[in-house]
Amino acid sequence: MSKERARLRAAREAEQARQRAARERRVARRDRQRALLRRLTPRWRRRRTGRLLRHSRRERLAIVALTGVAVVGIWVLVDSLALRLALIALLLLVLPAIVVIALDRRT
Repeated sequence: MSKERARLRAAREAEQARQRAARERRVARRDRQRALLRRLTPRWRRRRTGRLLRHSRRERLAIVALTGVAVVGIWVLVDSLALRLALIALLLLVLPAIVVIALDRRT
C-alpha cells in the first residue's frame, strides 16, 4: 500500500514539476517578448522644460494668434514703415512679460 502511495505521489510530483517548468517557460517567453516590445516601441519624452512648454497647447495657440493679430493691426493702422518695424520689434520684446502677466499660474 505505501509503495503504491509513494509511486502515485512521485507521479503527481513529476506532473507538477512538468507543469511548473512549462509555466516558467511561458512566463520567461512572455517577459522576453515584453522586453523586446519595450525596446522597439518609441518612447514619448514628456519632459516639460523651457518657457513655452509651461503653457498648454491652447494657451500657446492663443499667444501666437493674438501676437499675429497685433502685428497685423500694427501693419494696417501705422503708415510709416520704420514705425511699423519699431512697434513690431517692441511688441516681440515685451511679449514674454505680457505672457507672464497674463498667464502666470503662481498666484
